[in-house]
Amino acid sequence: MCYRTCEIMILKILQVSMSDQKTEIPDPKDEEVHSTEADQVVTEDETPPTEPAVVTSAAEEGTADQAQPSEAADQGLLSVFVPDDMLSEETVSVKIMLLPDGHMMTMAFAIGLTAGDLKEHFATELKMPTSALQVSFNGKAVEDSKTLIDLGVQPHGTIQLEMSSSDPENYPIKPLKPQQEYNMPDVITVGVQKEEDTYHYVVVEIERATHRKPFLGGYRHKLTGAEFHHAAVQTLPKKRPDRSVEQYCRDTQTVVQKSQCQQATNSTSTQMTKIGCYVSNAKDKLLIPKTYVTAEEYHAKRLKAVIVIQTYTRRWQAKRLTEQLRQERQRRLDWMKQEEIRKRNEKEDRIKREFERRMNPQTKEDFDLLYHALEKWRQEEIDHINSTLTGPERKAALCALLEQETQLIASIGRHRLVAGEENLKKSVAAFLEKCAEPKKWKAFDGKITEMDTQYTIRARELRDIYASINMKYLSQDERLDVLLTLKHTVKEHDCKLTQDIVELIDREADLMMRGIKESNLEGLRKRISTLFLQYIKTPTFNPEVTRLLKVPQDPAQLRKNIYFCPGCRSYLPSTDFSLTLNSRSVGRCRKCSKLDNEARRREDLSKYKNILKHLRKSEAEHNEDAKIAFLLQEKDLQYLVDVIWGAQSPLSAWDDLHDLVIVRWDRFSEWSPWNCILLTKEEAAAHVKLDNTEQAYGIVFIRKIKHKHTLAKKYFAQVPAMAQFLHTYNSQSASQDDLLITKPISTETQS
Repeated sequence: MCYRTCEIMILKILQVSMSDQKTEIPDPKDEEVHSTEADQVVTEDETPPTEPAVVTSAAEEGTADQAQPSEAADQGLLSVFVPDDMLSEETVSVKIMLLPDGHMMTMAFAIGLTAGDLKEHFATELKMPTSALQVSFNGKAVEDSKTLIDLGVQPHGTIQLEMSSSDPENYPIKPLKPQQEYNMPDVITVGVQKEEDTYHYVVVEIERATHRKPFLGGYRHKLTGAEFHHAAVQTLPKKRPDRSVEQYCRDTQTVVQKSQCQQATNSTSTQMTKIGCYVSNAKDKLLIPKTYVTAEEYHAKRLKAVIVIQTYTRRWQAKRLTEQLRQERQRRLDWMKQEEIRKRNEKEDRIKREFERRMNPQTKEDFDLLYHALEKWRQEEIDHINSTLTGPERKAALCALLEQETQLIASIGRHRLVAGEENLKKSVAAFLEKCAEPKKWKAFDGKITEMDTQYTIRARELRDIYASINMKYLSQDERLDVLLTLKHTVKEHDCKLTQDIVELIDREADLMMRGIKESNLEGLRKRISTLFLQYIKTPTFNPEVTRLLKVPQDPAQLRKNIYFCPGCRSYLPSTDFSLTLNSRSVGRCRKCSKLDNEARRREDLSKYKNILKHLRKSEAEHNEDAKIAFLLQEKDLQYLVDVIWGAQSPLSAWDDLHDLVIVRWDRFSEWSPWNCILLTKEEAAAHVKLDNTEQAYGIVFIRKIKHKHTLAKKYFAQVPAMAQFLHTYNSQSASQDDLLITKPISTETQS
């Protein structure tokens, strides 16, 4: 019977009980509402705290405000309508409150049970002796011989008893364990609302099924293999009337018989020599019986063979496992060897690149590296002089050291001049290439579309002419052809600049016709190239260059974002100043800061620049909206690495900055100075795969990392740009701000 059927049955009973206004007590057998154990009706697990208005039967009428008949009247009615032999078969709902915990249990018992029977039942459930239990009703002890009906309870009614232990020290009462699966209670109380504040309670007894449902067949799913059985009703079978005549079923009187034919698989026959038949015995064999083998000997022989098979099988499995472990060990050793070779090669390549950068510096980072190496050498020499020499010898050695330092600085300056010329050529070539590039955009299908405008075509022509006039080893006719093309190009506009260019072109052509050597014409050609580059950078002659000029053409824009540099005493745009996170003022420009670094500190920030570059790349891959990593500058990262993290990995204490990277501590939160850790590249690759860092690391290590996060938060809290991120961080749980790391302790016990 499904849930809906059971609910409909209970509702029908309640409707009948509410519509019938008779005061007559019906037959108790008609009052009971039966249900099988398989029916699961969602009702209240316990009765309501107030006694129901009607508790004698499941169909008794009346509401909560109706007057109840007296106990004597109830007993009289029971004596009239209920025989004494049937009274002991009725049940009541018994609520047992286990003291002192106050745990409540509700069960159905026969009304004729005594208090001693209840003790024996609950002694088995609570696993304690019967003599240690004490039952009381309304605060008074109940004798073991008293029945439930002696306590004044009616059939199908409810009574509440208290159960305590007479020896709580040795035999304390423990509440029963909660059942793992839901079991239908013996008695349920159903409340029906009649009016707005009036409820009618009906006690329904659950009758357990005592018969097994028959198997009515079913089917099996071919794909999943799941079996489905046909449903059977759960109602009790109808009882046949008692005719006082003993009857027997025919099926039980017949004997089941079964016939089965047996036949050998092969038919054989023998033929012997007899009168009239001769059978040759040339191929006959003489069989001699061997020693008789008992069952024990046979099984012992089989057991020995099984042991031999198991021995060889286990040996084969052990060899296979050993070979697998050996292969894994060899792969591990090969990988470690390859990693060692890779690291050694990377280190050698890095040393070669640094040596090449020192020998042929090209960029400002290369010159910073040179000045840093010079300062390191100077400090070593000063320490050596101070430790070995004194007096006049020390002063003489310091003067010689100063002379050597001056010569090295001059050599670095000469390298800078050469590198400046090369970089200038490269920058001019890149500038012209960018002007001559066509317009590009990406279509919806991913293809790149290019378009040339009249301005890009003009820029491309000027680029080609500039490249032609700077070419070397041209013949006289080729050079004159290039000068003629340049002259026709600049003659399109008449101004002071174009007039100077035309005059210089005519002068070079006249000198070439006079047979002047090319070495004497280098200065003149340099002037022509410089003036033509100025011509190219003029937006009037080359409109495409407007978007690439640093100086805006509108003078009104020059008044915006202009700051004064106290070092060079010049007014420069904001892009020429480098600011750190904790800067209070604009300070000196980049050029003055660079000059001061070369003269005094001589720091090399290329290592921190590489770490910051790696950090920004990883943050851009994880989160496109990352902001904090892009607010930091090289000086800020230098403080974070050197001061807070000590310029070494907290795991392995590795202090080579070329091998260190800074990553997130919690990979699910955005990177910040208070959510980071400095590790080697191999350690970082393993760290970013952790889902929970508090389970992966020890408490002492986590406390150390949290302390460094607190120091970083205290330092970077001075930065106004970090205010909103710190506010988000502080709004989190207070446990994240503490330095103490706590882990939950399991409180599960086994009784």
